[in-house]
Amino acid sequence: MSIREHLTELERRHAILERELETARHHPSIDDIELRNLKRQKLKLKDEISRLRVTG
Repeated sequence: MSIREHLTELERRHAILERELETARHHPSIDDIELRNLKRQKLKLKDEISRLRVTG
């Protein structure tokens, strides 16, 4: 997989997590731990995307 393909996949996963986060924020039964986990995953992807853009 090329860097560009990998970057595209990370961006796709980041967008999915963003949608999941938005849904979770409006759902009354979501707990804080799950929200934190989603945010952490999203931030990890964002960091990796940024790193690949700089080095790629």
